[in-house]
Amino acid sequence: MLPFVWTVSSAFKSVPELYIFPPTWFPESPQPENFVRIWQVVPFAQWTFNSTMVVLFNIVAEVFAASAVAYGFSRFNFYGRNFLFVVLLSTMMLPIYVTIIPRFLIFRSLGWIDSLATLIVPPFFGGGAFYIFLLRQFFMTIPRDFDEAAFVDGASSFTIFWRIILPLSKPALSTVAIFSFLASWNNFIEPLIYLNTAMNFTLPLGLTWFRVVPMEQGEPRDHLLMAASVTFTLPAIILFFAAQRYFVRGIVMSGLKG
Repeated sequence: MLPFVWTVSSAFKSVPELYIFPPTWFPESPQPENFVRIWQVVPFAQWTFNSTMVVLFNIVAEVFAASAVAYGFSRFNFYGRNFLFVVLLSTMMLPIYVTIIPRFLIFRSLGWIDSLATLIVPPFFGGGAFYIFLLRQFFMTIPRDFDEAAFVDGASSFTIFWRIILPLSKPALSTVAIFSFLASWNNFIEPLIYLNTAMNFTLPLGLTWFRVVPMEQGEPRDHLLMAASVTFTLPAIILFFAAQRYFVRGIVMSGLKG
């Protein structure tokens, strides 16, 4: 907590006060204009737009892809189902760094390097093993009586999935959406590898611009970096507290049935 408090305090300080010794916890002369300048000295608005687009596409893709796969594992009996599920879970032990170079080569062959497509398209294919596991566990807590009653009324498997399973799974879907938001919003390593042009940066990568170009007219930019960091963290903090009820409920109910 103390590092975050220090970051917020530094975001309101002037350059001389930021480097004063001994340091002070609270600014003597608050500089709220630091939060205005970050939109002027770097393309912060474009980075925010890029991050927002990536996050929205990732949430939609991972929620629907993971829920579709989880529905198949929880409701259909097919040969090798348990084995495939174990294989799927084992992929969670693979760090992202193992696949990042092969994906880079694929994206380069497609001409996607330095494009947001490298961050937007992959989530549409699979949805993530952890999200599939979480939703599969939740779907298994929904009685099959609903499925059987719907089948009697002539509903197809897709209709049951769309009109029964998903509406009853809002807590779990909200949990997946929150996790997806946090993972996409904070994603740094993939933009670092795939993006080259400053106007295509997302916010985590854009923050490094204050270190790459640390001086502005001979003046350090650390106070602007602190202001940008606080601005960057606010959406995640607001979302977590706003959706905390769904988050806790989704996690608890997903573990009721194995």
